[in-house]
Amino acid sequence: MRRYALPLLTSFIILAGCANAAQQAPKSEDDKALYNLGVMLSSSIKNFNLTSKELELVKAGLADGAQDKAATDDLEKYVAKLQELQTQRVAAATEKEKAAGAAYLTKAAAEKGATKTASGLVIKSTSEGTGASPTADNQVKVNYEGRFVDGKVFDSSIKRNEPATFPLGGVIPCWTEAVQLMKVGGKAQVVCPPELAYGEEGRPPQMRGAATLVFDIELLDIVKGEAPAAAPTR
Repeated sequence: MRRYALPLLTSFIILAGCANAAQQAPKSEDDKALYNLGVMLSSSIKNFNLTSKELELVKAGLADGAQDKAATDDLEKYVAKLQELQTQRVAAATEKEKAAGAAYLTKAAAEKGATKTASGLVIKSTSEGTGASPTADNQVKVNYEGRFVDGKVFDSSIKRNEPATFPLGGVIPCWTEAVQLMKVGGKAQVVCPPELAYGEEGRPPQMRGAATLVFDIELLDIVKGEAPAAAPTR
């Protein structure tokens, strides 16, 4: 869990200057820049999964720190405590994510037309293609949308109106396997267990640990030539 240990003192000190920025809608470009700085820095505390009451305590500390009114001078004492608390929260969130994902996979596998493969992924064709099926050595062009089992979308070429092209052997194992089961022109919903996606650690802060992922995929083409150097999150 060391991956989640953060330089908390530094993060909180930097955030202190932005404590009041979100209390009103940003209007000027400077306001918007500062607001977005706060949004970016908020990733430092996302893994705490704070309640509304706890967030109010953090806000109070930020405000006091920004005005040199902090009620404690012993900040280092609480860095270890905060890291311990963060580790506990991350572990609890991981177990919750596992349980939700397992239930979702079971339900998805029971749907009419769905197939659960030996590896554990679930695929359901929503529109049959008529073209060829790719191999792991091929490059493919796809439209897709990825979301967590709670419905939150984390990536979508559909919303960007920008299909993605990438080597099929260079993505998460779930995609490599599932897209080979499709034909060009086809669409499918694919449910990926964490062991075929980003595992228990995930890719914080965007990708939750132990997350089961759901993708709507449309296989547009099998592409010849070199693929782009970078591809979107899958």
